[in-house]
Amino acid sequence: MATAVELPKVAAVALQLEEIFRTHYASVLRVAFRITGSMADAEDVAQAVFLRLARGDLKDHAIRDTRSYVRRAAVNGALDLLRARSVQAQVPIEEASFPSCSQASPEQAQSSAELRHRLRQALAKLHPRTGEMFALRYVEGLDNPEVARIMQTSQAVVAVTLYRARSRLRKELRAFSASEERLCLEKSTTNSSIT
Repeated sequence: MATAVELPKVAAVALQLEEIFRTHYASVLRVAFRITGSMADAEDVAQAVFLRLARGDLKDHAIRDTRSYVRRAAVNGALDLLRARSVQAQVPIEEASFPSCSQASPEQAQSSAELRHRLRQALAKLHPRTGEMFALRYVEGLDNPEVARIMQTSQAVVAVTLYRARSRLRKELRAFSASEERLCLEKSTTNSSIT
């Protein structure tokens, strides 16, 4: 049971947590949704982030930059969820306009959804720190210096890590891209022979 001296500390932590929640919940949810593609999963990630704060991170650690802390926690939570579930695609990765032909057909829409799914799978295979850097840079749109600051590393390390991540993702997605290009070519050949 909390003593009379501890009660003001507990109340202060509760107020601090409430303020952090109000200020950052939407961005935590958005980060998690962009990575998982599922609002339900994003809500689970957001809940876990704020629960962790409530259970002790605020009391036990001095968090210097709350915005960076919760964003990074959301990215890690979402990537962990992807790894744990071998997720089935459910949308975003920024409503990507992946391989595009001049006309969007049902086949191309399905192909784009499949590419997002494969990208999520490939992201889940990356080393956790690499996946976190990739998500901060390309999903959240942060620049390299900001990613370096959040990850507490140098810009050079971020640049090299992102280069390697892009190379690995490109390699894993190459087979899919080749089949997508064939689909676009077949579509355009079919359309030109009709006219």
